[in-house]
Amino acid sequence: MNHLNNPNIGALILRVALAAVLLSHSLYLKLFVFTLPGTAQFFSSIGLPGWLAYGVFIAEAVGGIAILLGLYTRQCALLMIPILLGATWAHLPNGWLFSNANGGWEYPLFLTFISASLACYGAGEYAIKPDHQHKVRTTPLVAAG
Repeated sequence: MNHLNNPNIGALILRVALAAVLLSHSLYLKLFVFTLPGTAQFFSSIGLPGWLAYGVFIAEAVGGIAILLGLYTRQCALLMIPILLGATWAHLPNGWLFSNANGGWEYPLFLTFISASLACYGAGEYAIKPDHQHKVRTTPLVAAG
């Protein structure tokens, strides 16, 4: 099979892309730039309990690492959906475009759909724990001719 037409490569690309965003937003932004207390204050300022910031940080960091490695990809991607929908909700007042001041909601919504795709599809074969129960067909149903 042509490697450019391999769904397992597609799953790997989605996993790496989503994990990179989750890890950069948790380990870099929430921990080092805004700090966890600062993130908790932001959560409180938009009407969410401040302690929720710590749970979101842990879920994004642990989930990002697991998705990157291909461990429990479906479950972790499913766990990210409400978090990413929450991020979408937090960005609603800023408008659609992410280039708007304080970022719009198009980007977190797009990440939600990537997460939903991985929840449906799984890790693919290039993972520490591949999804063997839902093996993807890698050969065409009809021969090209």
